[in-house]
Amino acid sequence: MELAARKDIPEELTWDLTAIYETEEEMYQDAEKLKKLCSRMVQDYKGKLNTPQIINSCLDDFREVQRLLMMTSYYCDLAVSVDYYDAHNQERNDGILRLASEITSSLSFIECELMEQDEALLQQAMTASSQNRYFLEELLRKKPHQLHPEAERVLASLSQTINSPYQIYNMTKMADMKFPPFMAEGKEYPLGYSLFENDYEYEKNTGIRRSAFDAFSSKISEYENVTASAYNTQVQTEKTLASLRGFPSVLDSLLFPQKVSQELYHRQIDAIMENLAPHMRKYARLLKRIHKLDTMTFTDLKIAIDPEYDPKVTIEESKAYMEQGLSILEDDYVEMIRDSYSRRLIDFAQNAGKSTGGFCASLYGKDSFILLSWNNRMADVFTLAHELGHAGHFKACHSSQPIFATDVSTYFVEAPSTMNELLMAHYLLKTNEEPRFRRWVLSCMISNTYYHNFVTHLLEAAYQREVYRIVDKGGSVNAQSLNRLMKETLQKFWGDDVAISDNAAHTWMRQPHYYMGLYSYTYSAGLTIATQACKRIQREGAQAVEDWKKVLSAGNTLDPVGLARLAGIDITTDAPLLDTIAYIGEIVDEIERLTP
Repeated sequence: MELAARKDIPEELTWDLTAIYETEEEMYQDAEKLKKLCSRMVQDYKGKLNTPQIINSCLDDFREVQRLLMMTSYYCDLAVSVDYYDAHNQERNDGILRLASEITSSLSFIECELMEQDEALLQQAMTASSQNRYFLEELLRKKPHQLHPEAERVLASLSQTINSPYQIYNMTKMADMKFPPFMAEGKEYPLGYSLFENDYEYEKNTGIRRSAFDAFSSKISEYENVTASAYNTQVQTEKTLASLRGFPSVLDSLLFPQKVSQELYHRQIDAIMENLAPHMRKYARLLKRIHKLDTMTFTDLKIAIDPEYDPKVTIEESKAYMEQGLSILEDDYVEMIRDSYSRRLIDFAQNAGKSTGGFCASLYGKDSFILLSWNNRMADVFTLAHELGHAGHFKACHSSQPIFATDVSTYFVEAPSTMNELLMAHYLLKTNEEPRFRRWVLSCMISNTYYHNFVTHLLEAAYQREVYRIVDKGGSVNAQSLNRLMKETLQKFWGDDVAISDNAAHTWMRQPHYYMGLYSYTYSAGLTIATQACKRIQREGAQAVEDWKKVLSAGNTLDPVGLARLAGIDITTDAPLLDTIAYIGEIVDEIERLTP
């Protein structure tokens, strides 16, 4: 279980970034293209954006800037994400980040000048170019919050500094934390960030699992002050920017790019905290009974209902699961899955210094790259199906929309990914009618799909909301207050059914989404849409699938309400969310009935 160095990982377990650039030199050539293109654009367009023709010519070039920035930035950042110990990759990534800041600053005049033009002129430019229309529409939406051109230029030039809290968080977590081995039941075990999150959290042996949690928590707590300082810097920066741009609160500022109201945001958190909690407490009590635990602790919430029945799944076996389980989305989708395996677009490796969790990075006009750490568990199958959901979404979106129309609201973006998890579960249920197998699949839906998105991330979102309420009132946060807020949030949800220790309070330190605005709550929002769309597919078949494929191709041409409506779901009411919570309760009830 000791994690290997990246250089010792077999190539077939790693992704192949030559799909972006064959060589590092090719990447630097594109970086030079960026510099020259930026310089020419300043010369050709600055102070001259006063006709529809010039506006669209400038935005045509700006689309190429966006493409090249994405290519160079992803190439460098993805290399860092799999090995935070590699100094060369760190230096190269820092250099590209600096270049991106310079480019963004130099070209900040585009938005500033366009916002000074009459709306009628911008409407003419929109009519003349479908490729640029969505950029101009979004520009008009942002106009009330635009600052003086010089202020916008300065903020753009400081983008790397403004984003530094996230870099500090990642460096602290992935490079500085060195975990010593721990003792459990008289034996020594190795420990690491991904080892704990990908393995020990699911360990069926209570002694090993709890000892691992104590050792893990002890180590991360040593970094609580620097992590809290980075987080406080993040939220204070967000508060300052919100005030500068005239938003009433940080929440309004962060919800603005998502194109949803505070009503939808608060509903998602409040309804789940109140209505889902009884179902999940019942699930916790069931785990306690099955595993004969004297006390149900936070450490025990991710153990399997039936660990003896949890089959091991190899990477090769997972390919068949993906192809068959997601075949309902039709041939082009299955071909994308095959490409992801055969062309090494997935990084399966477990190695020291690699990012934890999983993600999918999609490049416009090219491929999606998926990161996860493969543990041969069914949980990995659901994680991979999830990330392939992102890949399939952006393949459809990128092939149908211009680059300016592909920035999908984070409120919706987790719907295609969680949809895949549900489709995988429904596929598995059809392959075997044996009651124990059915209980195992249903428990996977709860412990993987719904627990992760409706509990883990939602509780983080509830905690995060309290942080922003403090900041909006002019306050700040530190390690002590963050520990208290997280502990209170966990206790409110789990009640007396789960013991919440001081170690559990450190859970706030483990989530990178806090550096991405109001992202955590959107997992449950996306899964609400996915649950309703999946239920419709189960009822209606082909027509519902076709509607879902239209949704995947729509990009940000529709807001979240419009995207959900295209899938046949009305999220302006609380009915979809309450029905989804009731559905989770039904699954928990069936698991209990199937348990001897």
